[in-house]
Amino acid sequence: MSDKTINIKVLDETAPLEAVIVGYAGDLGIPGSMYVHPNQWSGNTAPSEDGVNDPKSRMHLIQGTYPLEEDLRRENQHLLSVLVKHNVKVYQPINLPATNQIFTRDIGVVIGDVFIKTNMKTSKRQSEFFAIRDIVSDIAQEIWFPPQTVKIEGGDVFPFYDKIFVGQAAKGSEGLRCDRSNPESIEYLKEKFDDKKEVIPIFLHKSDKDPKENCLHLDCAFQPLGNNDHCIIYPEGFEDQNQVADLVNLFGGEENAIIIQKEDMYHMNSNVFSISPEVIISGDNEKEFGWLNEQLESKGFEVEKIPYSETAKMEGLLRCSTLPLRRTYN
Repeated sequence: MSDKTINIKVLDETAPLEAVIVGYAGDLGIPGSMYVHPNQWSGNTAPSEDGVNDPKSRMHLIQGTYPLEEDLRRENQHLLSVLVKHNVKVYQPINLPATNQIFTRDIGVVIGDVFIKTNMKTSKRQSEFFAIRDIVSDIAQEIWFPPQTVKIEGGDVFPFYDKIFVGQAAKGSEGLRCDRSNPESIEYLKEKFDDKKEVIPIFLHKSDKDPKENCLHLDCAFQPLGNNDHCIIYPEGFEDQNQVADLVNLFGGEENAIIIQKEDMYHMNSNVFSISPEVIISGDNEKEFGWLNEQLESKGFEVEKIPYSETAKMEGLLRCSTLPLRRTYN
């Protein structure tokens, strides 16, 4: 008899959550000690000597407003408290010294009853998987290890029953520092799921320079809600407006779509996290999330509001900080 104790199953983004890995916000080290001001770049792509992964982090480093570790720890604790309140089993990575481990979403993904160890575009983030290796080793189901040529990050991957949506760089955004999941990831998923699931690339605009023009991952521009009959979406972030229409129609139609604007995207309004079809975790900053929270509550959702604006300065929010392992399905 197997002694593996963790059963996994994730078919969508909103079913009642049973078990999740939540990022760890301690021992971050010295962030972004090497950056080059965009005014000094020769083009639109971050130069190799610039060591920052995203334009929002770079902007806050330049401005001197990059988050303090004590604030990140506090916000992480608020997230943990809400999940425990709703009886979710929470796992966390072990500590890796001087490593930012907050955005655990990117280091793996559960699709159906398979765990996929992802290969992140940013080489210095590869070590983050070792901090959850003991958790993954307790998974009772299949675990896949894609070849290194396949770059795929969990923020880009949205399972939806017989479909998998995967964020990709739009034309003109290929090769940027913020170009994350590559075309090889699409081919890998198609081959591995062998036509059992339709793999759909979603093309996003990205920018290494301007955080208000950068959809780093698909969850920076889109989020299903409820019984998959509502969604948050940022149409300007998509290359193909037909894909916007298809997603809106699939997830409840125009009357149930919360359309966000550039400033909302910048504040990560689509990166909320569903504990269940009824309960959503969102930020509590009135300026950044007030309008969104009003929209959610007007549609009947219970919104758990927590402070998370300091974490958001690193271009990630609540979905980025969570790696669901198991949701409940009848």
